[in-house]
Amino acid sequence: MTFLINTYILLIILNLTATKQIIMSKIALDSNILIYNHSLDCEDKRVIARDFFNENPVISSQVISEYLNVMNRNFKMQKQELIQICSLWLEKCSVQPVILSTIKLAQNLVSKYDFQIFDGIIAAAALEADCDILYSEDM
Repeated sequence: MTFLINTYILLIILNLTATKQIIMSKIALDSNILIYNHSLDCEDKRVIARDFFNENPVISSQVISEYLNVMNRNFKMQKQELIQICSLWLEKCSVQPVILSTIKLAQNLVSKYDFQIFDGIIAAAALEADCDILYSEDM
């Protein structure tokens, strides 16, 4: 894994080979990228986050849970409205389930890279989905 820090996001390059170009890569998104879709304070981040959805990104079930929790808790959105909005975003994504193999891989990532547990699960799901890039801001 290679870590690149950008003004807006932290890119985690997963299994990137020399012959692949980042533009053609399969991408995964962390929950903070989904949350930026609702940001009124950071227009630049909101625009970037929305552009990712044109690339049919992979979203893990862990990301969906974190997104719903943060939006409900911090943005005080009504449950039905939140589920409806989440469904609209997910129509543009591939959902990667978190299963036993994901948890076992996450355990290895947490041990090797000292990730937080949930971040390890998100990275493991991206690896299992054969993603080349996981976009996040806080890993």
